[in-house]
Amino acid sequence: MKRIFPQIVTVLCLAAAFLFVLLTGSSYSKQPVSITNNVTSTVHKSDFIPFPNNSFHIKHIFHNSPVHKVHKRLDITPEFHQKLMMQSSSESVNAEDLDLFADESPFSHSFKLKSVKSETIRMANRDPDFVESYLNYALEVGQQEISKVNLDWQRDQISIPDIKDPETILSLGIMSSNAYANFPEDSDWEDVGLNYNLSDSYGWLNSGVRGHVFATDDNSTVVIAIKGTSAAGLASGGNQDTVENDKTNDNLLFSCCCARVTSLWSTVCDCYEKSYTCNQNCLEREMRRQDRYYKATLDLYRNVTHLYPFADIWVTGHSLGGALSSLLGRTFGLPAVTFEAPGELLATKRLHLPMPPGLPAELEHIWHFGNNADPIFMGVCNGASSTCSIAGYAMETQCHSGQKCIYDTVADLGWHVNMLNHRLRTVIDDVLKTYNETANCSKPPPCLDCYNWLFVDHSRDNWKSTTTFLTPTETPTGGNDDKKCLKRTWYGRCYKWEGDDDDDDDDDSENNTTKSSSATTSSTAITETPVTTSKVHEQTDSQTSTSTTSLTATSTSSKIPPECIRWSWLGYCLEYGPAKPSINTAVPSV
Repeated sequence: MKRIFPQIVTVLCLAAAFLFVLLTGSSYSKQPVSITNNVTSTVHKSDFIPFPNNSFHIKHIFHNSPVHKVHKRLDITPEFHQKLMMQSSSESVNAEDLDLFADESPFSHSFKLKSVKSETIRMANRDPDFVESYLNYALEVGQQEISKVNLDWQRDQISIPDIKDPETILSLGIMSSNAYANFPEDSDWEDVGLNYNLSDSYGWLNSGVRGHVFATDDNSTVVIAIKGTSAAGLASGGNQDTVENDKTNDNLLFSCCCARVTSLWSTVCDCYEKSYTCNQNCLEREMRRQDRYYKATLDLYRNVTHLYPFADIWVTGHSLGGALSSLLGRTFGLPAVTFEAPGELLATKRLHLPMPPGLPAELEHIWHFGNNADPIFMGVCNGASSTCSIAGYAMETQCHSGQKCIYDTVADLGWHVNMLNHRLRTVIDDVLKTYNETANCSKPPPCLDCYNWLFVDHSRDNWKSTTTFLTPTETPTGGNDDKKCLKRTWYGRCYKWEGDDDDDDDDDSENNTTKSSSATTSSTAITETPVTTSKVHEQTDSQTSTSTTSLTATSTSSKIPPECIRWSWLGYCLEYGPAKPSINTAVPSV
């Protein structure tokens, strides 16, 4: 009896379980098989803030061409839809993007987005005029001085995208796509910038930044989607109409120094000084130029806030558009969701964007979504043999601001690192539509871009005095600091300077030093200034003073270096000849 009792209990348990499945099985629905991240959402149901009308439609298209000085707006009106109906569907949208909108026009498609309530800290005064004046002042005085400025910060309760909702992330990804690049050629564009003569601006539509503006029916929430890179040689997808300007801004924002990878590269600015040394102030000025994309993005935001002054504004974008969205979000304290964006933390620092002190990354509300098989997003698309370098893109940054949300497609899908995984259409179809849950977002580990470069800050050079105290030290003479280099070796070493004689081109300037000492017997300090007249610039350009002094040299002894008569292709001397005699000249005293 004791042996049979456990078997009876087991049979009864199995029968009870079978009956439970029969009685309750109809209340369960079969879920599709897809990959799920092991992520536990920290957002409570009570935090969801449904929109009064959570349907978003595209309302405007802004196009800012800073090169042609054109800023225009195209309103999506019933008249626009009538013109669009006269075109075939293949002409109004890229053929491969038709299925994204269930065979309807992308200009009439409705997007469903969810939001959550959150807290943030941002500038109290976010007026575009004030913000740009702050950025201009930071550009003028440099990081050390601008850090002393105390800005007014305020704590706000805002609505942000629900990054845990897969449908919301998918909708933002489709908004960021290039599906809106094609529209009727006779569209009624309206000037929203300065009035320029369009006859002098032929081709403005094929150059610059394009932003698509989506809004709810009650205009309470607005989403700005910034167009990404149209790249020749890269798998970016979309319309190939802004390749050159996109490439210039990519190389400016995501390279260490103006895309100076080797001496064979054509740089996008003249900030390179010498081997692995770059002018920091020059870089900052280049990024803030009026014809750069960051300035165009600021103008885009200015026009949107003019149309929707009381709306909550979100920004999104892919690749270059994602980086610009992140920079715009950091500038004005806006929620930003990016897709496969390159590392933009270095550009954030160079632009001196305002950052609340002590603000944690989770309250910054900048999320970078991407997969670990995308070399641009992971910051590994560099090196001589990389696809980016072959195509002429210096993608040397990998550090992101805010939080990174990485889909592990290498482990989950068996992907390999490939440029094709950077295409937004690939991400939409094979990642965002495949995963049941969104990627886990977390603060990136400590990161440093361009660690092997020296960035020189010249912002305080105008306040430096030429007055020093003379000490009996070895002073180099005949240096080439103020001369322009005419020829360099392949690794950056200069071997021909401007103004050098043909007979002296091969002289080794590094060994040409002169030991000088003063015979003046005085117990007080001697003030030394250059023999030639020099102007000392004060804080304002109008105030200058000229000082001329002289120094009497009583004795000069120099060690004459041997002359190099044969150089190696690396720039080193292979054979030395007899030294040339030097002529010592006394400096007359005044």
